[in-house]
Amino acid sequence: MNHTLRAEDLSLAYDDRTVVHRLTLDVPPGCVTIVVGANACGKSKLLRGLARLLKPAHGAVLIDGRAIHERSTREVATLLGLLPQTPVAPEGITVTDLVGRGRYPHQGWFRRWTGDDEEAVASAMTATDVLGLADRPVDELSGGQRQRVWIAMALAQRTDLLLLDEPTTFLDVAHQVEVLDLVTDLNRARGTTVVIVLHDLNLAARYADHLVALREGRVVAAGRPGEVVTEDLVREVFAMESLVVDDPVTGTPLVVPVGRHVPAQQEVPL
Repeated sequence: MNHTLRAEDLSLAYDDRTVVHRLTLDVPPGCVTIVVGANACGKSKLLRGLARLLKPAHGAVLIDGRAIHERSTREVATLLGLLPQTPVAPEGITVTDLVGRGRYPHQGWFRRWTGDDEEAVASAMTATDVLGLADRPVDELSGGQRQRVWIAMALAQRTDLLLLDEPTTFLDVAHQVEVLDLVTDLNRARGTTVVIVLHDLNLAARYADHLVALREGRVVAAGRPGEVVTEDLVREVFAMESLVVDDPVTGTPLVVPVGRHVPAQQEVPL
């Protein structure tokens, strides 16, 4: 079952400053939705609001039509998994132990670890290719390996909704592609509804089924990347002149920035 996620007339405030303004957004079930925008536009705050970490100043976040703040924390954790921007693992914890923490929402006061829990952890570690790291301390892993482990922990929750806040931050290009390929594979294989906040517009256009562009806490455009990413939108959202061309690999929009120091074209000698 794909649960529905909706922000309805949502306003979010932080330190008495409104950062999301009366925003309405439907997250398409079973798709990869990516939220983009300039720094401080409210995209990470929106994700925190969708995950019930920020209480609305106005409006509501709804899962299956019911306000998320009407549900218990444990119930929300069985419906929705979240990977924050800079997660911190306890010192010395192993990969298996960290991934196993994804099963905590399914543990009652007196419920012990079961075969279902073992299977969920093993399946998550297999899907993210971290089984070979099972006994390694998380703090000894590379950036790309750690991100795969954190995603495995979120997957072990066995939720139909997965929210990822800047999962490629601090990763080199190869690991950025690796993480986004992994998330896309999981979406295609399991039908998991995924919402990702990204700062890289070209990666977002390549991997999104549904792209949402924010400016100053408001939705400027939403839809398929080919419909959303235009030179006018890049100018409005990122205050940048650009050319938008077809990505030669995927055919998705590719944004080429136009800076002030563009070298003059030179004739190619014959």
